[in-house]
Amino acid sequence: MVSMTVTEAKAHLLEIIRKADESMQHFIISKNGKPKAIIMSIDEYEGWLETLEIISDKAAIKDIEEARKELKEGKVYTFEEVFKKTSKRAKKK
Repeated sequence: MVSMTVTEAKAHLLEIIRKADESMQHFIISKNGKPKAIIMSIDEYEGWLETLEIISDKAAIKDIEEARKELKEGKVYTFEEVFKKTSKRAKKK
């Protein structure tokens, strides 16, 4: 993570945007010595939003915990097993 002042960010904005996009680098922008903003790629930002949405959904968290439990218990299926079951169901309809 790179920290810089607003003045430095203004002078190098295009380079900052390129680095954020291409290398997933983060830039903390400060004003009067205090952090005020962060620049990151839009892909990473959208990923954070999606993560926040998932962790705020109690049903999704419960499903994730159940899946982890099943994984530890060895209740897993191969890719082929899943799609064999799915294709059999589709044929029945």
